[in-house]
Amino acid sequence: MSKRIAVIVGSLRKDSINRKAARALVQLAPPSLSLELIDIGGLALYNQDFDLEPPSAAYAAYREQIRQADGVIFVTPEHNQSMPAAMKNAIDIASRPPGQNLWSGKPGAIISASPGLHGGFGASSHLRQSVMCLNVLCMAQPETYLSQAHKLFDEAGEPREDGRKYLTRFINAYADWVARLAA
Repeated sequence: MSKRIAVIVGSLRKDSINRKAARALVQLAPPSLSLELIDIGGLALYNQDFDLEPPSAAYAAYREQIRQADGVIFVTPEHNQSMPAAMKNAIDIASRPPGQNLWSGKPGAIISASPGLHGGFGASSHLRQSVMCLNVLCMAQPETYLSQAHKLFDEAGEPREDGRKYLTRFINAYADWVARLAA
């Protein structure tokens, strides 16, 4: 049976490079993984007051998707050398209220894509720091920073040969990571 993997894309743009990378990962995933893109665009900014009342429908649905996932892949652009606010918000929502961290123990991985030369290294680094403290069992290697990522996809959003190679290497390593942790 394949493992259900939540894929969270930090960019809210429909045509973002990171969304293209996430869609390609879904296509390239081996049969041992079933990847599902989780929409974070409709989540209100986290507010601790929300922990004192029944969660909104959007929060409840999102938290249930994370609860049901066997693992998680974070696909992030870089905003001012860090992860986007939407990504941090999504992480916070599923880690709260206190004592109800839905991330704990899940095998995770981070991939970043940017048109710049650093491939989102700053975003990936900050994201890794945030999820490690929540006990996401984050895959250490291969660290994957897709630099000049706009060149890795064709006009239709499909990965070119180099893009396919990087993404296949990443998703196969993640599948091995998930299998190792499940053993």
